[in-house]
Amino acid sequence: MNRKTNNIIYWIATLFIVISEGIIPGLTFRTQLAREGISHLGYPDYFGVMIVVFRIVGVFALILPQVTARIKEWAYAGFAIEFLSASISYIAVDGLTFYCFIPFISMTVLIVSYFTFHKKQKIDHAIPGIS
Repeated sequence: MNRKTNNIIYWIATLFIVISEGIIPGLTFRTQLAREGISHLGYPDYFGVMIVVFRIVGVFALILPQVTARIKEWAYAGFAIEFLSASISYIAVDGLTFYCFIPFISMTVLIVSYFTFHKKQKIDHAIPGIS
């Protein structure tokens, strides 16, 4: 895969994460539907707010070029833990249903973003001055 193709795949996958994990939750976390979703899983209201704050911080860590690769690694790990925890929560409350698989869609996109990020890092270090 060449540099241009890798960058396109990286940005499409990363923008999916930014929109689904940062922008949409940031705009909707105080809605009745979001509150019902959190309480349905047995979590207190403040937990939803806390998760949204962490999501927004993670999204900024992924997209800001000034953030070091080490911090981006932590953001990727945080999102992976969140997706796994969401699936486990759905399974614990509702059993094995369709909803417990939805976080794995985001996890798949996150994995694509992660691997293309590392490929981008290798290309950028191999050819200094290109980003």
